[in-house]
Amino acid sequence: MMLGKYFKKTVFRKEHTVDGVVPEAPQGILKKCNACKGAIFTEDVKRNLYICPKCGNYFRVHAYRRIEFLLDDGSFEEWDQGMTAGNPLGFPGYEEKVRALQERTGLTEAVVTGKGRINGMETVIGVCDGRFMMASMGEAVGEKITRAVERATKLSLPVILFACSGGARMQEGIVSLMQMAKTSAALKRHSDAGLLYVSVLTDPTTGGVTASWAMLGDIILAEPHALIGFAGPRVIEQTIGQKLPKGFQRAEFLVEHGFVDRILPREEAKEVLAEILRMHGKRAEGMASGSGDLMKNSVPEENGKELQKEETAAESVKALAEETENTETARDGQEKSLRGEKEETEWENLRKSSAWDCVQKARKKDRPVGGDYIRELFPDFIEFHGDRLYGDDAAIIGGIASFDGTPVTVIAEAKGADTKENIHRNFGMPSPEGYRKALRLMKQAEKFHRPVICLIDTPGAFCGMEAEERGQGEAIARNLYEMSSLKTPVLTIVISEGGSGGALALAVADEVWMMQNAIYSILSPEGFASILWKDGKRAPEAAEVMKLTARDLKELGIVEEIVAEPEEFTVETLPAVCGDLRRKILKFMGKYAELDAEELVEERYRRFREI
Repeated sequence: MMLGKYFKKTVFRKEHTVDGVVPEAPQGILKKCNACKGAIFTEDVKRNLYICPKCGNYFRVHAYRRIEFLLDDGSFEEWDQGMTAGNPLGFPGYEEKVRALQERTGLTEAVVTGKGRINGMETVIGVCDGRFMMASMGEAVGEKITRAVERATKLSLPVILFACSGGARMQEGIVSLMQMAKTSAALKRHSDAGLLYVSVLTDPTTGGVTASWAMLGDIILAEPHALIGFAGPRVIEQTIGQKLPKGFQRAEFLVEHGFVDRILPREEAKEVLAEILRMHGKRAEGMASGSGDLMKNSVPEENGKELQKEETAAESVKALAEETENTETARDGQEKSLRGEKEETEWENLRKSSAWDCVQKARKKDRPVGGDYIRELFPDFIEFHGDRLYGDDAAIIGGIASFDGTPVTVIAEAKGADTKENIHRNFGMPSPEGYRKALRLMKQAEKFHRPVICLIDTPGAFCGMEAEERGQGEAIARNLYEMSSLKTPVLTIVISEGGSGGALALAVADEVWMMQNAIYSILSPEGFASILWKDGKRAPEAAEVMKLTARDLKELGIVEEIVAEPEEFTVETLPAVCGDLRRKILKFMGKYAELDAEELVEERYRRFREI
């Protein structure tokens, strides 16, 4: 394929980082490097792989340029070139912005994917391009990466992904957040097939991309001095009220703290990647040849046989549900009818409530917290502590209990009932050790065939220096990755706030439910308004646009159930709510207990794949 048509000159905006202005890509005959301030010839920079010949500073590279100097000449076959973004939230002006960027950059979206060869060795490759909305991950980006990984699995090929991203795409809200789970699940299947995944982190790699596919590589490499982190530097500085030390969140920092395998100088990239592919070639081939059945079952096929298999599985689940429904007693049927009438009324009440009303109710100080639900639903709960790596995290409560005679694992993101407890639990904002503790308990549940019930109530993962030092993004990504293939039923209930990746880290489940006035979103309405409109006071307006309520998310297919709440929802009224919740959980457990492990995992994968 000829790549020349994509290399048109493009005017770059100046962008700022904690260390100053990011250098612009050179245009014209001469260009000043914003790092050393030296005047440099454009052609010298191009010949030097977009590295300043005077100071060694790295310019950001367009996706097709990077492909050109990495892959063998004429070997690149692009996939899904025409795929472009939708507008799932109906966000004003979004479609026009996308079209303008398409005309300006020659790209249809922020990532280029396809197949090619590096020194003769075939690989699937994906390269993000920061010119397109800072390579934020919306539905199209997530879908392109997922398809590329799925095709790599079918073809028994390694995957190399070059990250360069500001994180999730705000304009697509919760749909963008779901791409973290979808891409992670696809990579888990690729890994289970015995295939190699190399992640290369470039400047910048932040947010939801760091907390998903970027940190899941078998081998993780990073360009020199690249900014890499879950929370952006400005967010951390605002959180802790002080300036970050020099070099914090840079590639060298992550190598030092054990989250990146090595620094990859750009001039060495092709040879190093070729050597990695060579050393894994025979192993990948051997593993793939011995795992054909696994691969057949793990990747959706578009032929008639596979479609028939999917339909049969779907019919089986439907039949089981109908069978359960038909075996209910007459008394249960009457109760269900009464509940149905009540739920219809409450659904109408939901439609009348504003999104901002839900936000306010979800944040009420007297609203029941995770510990309250545990005491009401699981009176014999035994709490376990620690991640077995660093420490314990009071923001996540985890342990075992029995539910109607069945042993279960219970995990809750927990706020406090008062100021003192909130401080102890860090206001429900988990650190890496909290997510690792949760995953340890989930894997334990899998071993002993216990269903997992997760309760979510968090404004988001903790944004602090120590959280970054201990790998916040990697911890969240690992949870998404492992939960996607957990061979035991998983139910997640958003009881109040479900904030961003901090909530999603416990929500790669077979079903996700929400309390009537809970919220689940890509970030807070205040943060959304501040980022997109530069005005945090427009938070009520943002809440409406974001589609963060239980009603909105059920209509989008993000959640399966809405659990009714009374007008005054407190610890005193919780027992009545838990009565209804208990019946729903029992039905869930009955439904999923009948599925074998492989069918369970396949249905979970399909759930996120279809969002």
